[in-house]
Amino acid sequence: MTSITGKCLCGAVRYSAASAERHHHACHCGMCRRWSGGPVLASAATDVSFEGAGNITRYRSSDWAERGFCKQCGSHLFYHLVPLDLYMMCVGSFDDTAPFALASEIFIDEKPAGYAFEGDHPRLTGAEAVAKYTG
Repeated sequence: MTSITGKCLCGAVRYSAASAERHHHACHCGMCRRWSGGPVLASAATDVSFEGAGNITRYRSSDWAERGFCKQCGSHLFYHLVPLDLYMMCVGSFDDTAPFALASEIFIDEKPAGYAFEGDHPRLTGAEAVAKYTG
């Protein structure tokens, strides 16, 4: 993992992370699809700091997670696993998206039939993903 920077569409929120995976994950759960209009593509990041944090709205979407977005432009910024204090940053908000490749898919049992990602990578059901990320 190496450092990463990013921002929302309007620039009201900027962030940096001390380290971030150089791959991303796709989540097909119903909440992510409703939130984003499709699967959420995100990468784990640590030691995330925000400029313009007052422009972030955090929505507690479950007992263990919150979703963050810019309250000015609506850009999706992160999915935060609260118990682990782990940020999954939305890949589209990174300043440089070139190094990222799809590494896994979660909630594959909720994925609609209308799209599919190519490649040989792990595909976890919702139950498998919840067990993995909530301990």
